[in-house]
Amino acid sequence: MGAKFFKIAVVYLVIGVSIGYVMGMTHNFSFTSVHAHVNLLGWASMALFGLIYHFYPRAGETGLAKAHFWLHNIGTPFLTGGVFLIVYLQNEGLTILPIIGSNLVLLGIILFLINVFRHVKTENLRG
Repeated sequence: MGAKFFKIAVVYLVIGVSIGYVMGMTHNFSFTSVHAHVNLLGWASMALFGLIYHFYPRAGETGLAKAHFWLHNIGTPFLTGGVFLIVYLQNEGLTILPIIGSNLVLLGIILFLINVFRHVKTENLRG
């Protein structure tokens, strides 16, 4: 599970940096919130999830970890893509997309919290 999260995190790093690059080159910073969410939910959070699941493999082998993985990886594109479409199309009617994404991400993070409290213990540390 750690490797899966880490690999996807690197994809989000490239996407987030690319958005920042385009904004800087065009001097159009209207996608700043998309850039920030891609970097935080995609790169930073997923990289940290990957490291935690790597160093605590017992936590990474649970159904909670699998559910967390899928909820976060379905929710993040809905959230970030939805915000992008709202800004790009100037269509507030698409607000349902980031709402769906936010709910999925939040549910996944709650499962992560439960998983960490159940399975992350000093004696389970890989290293």
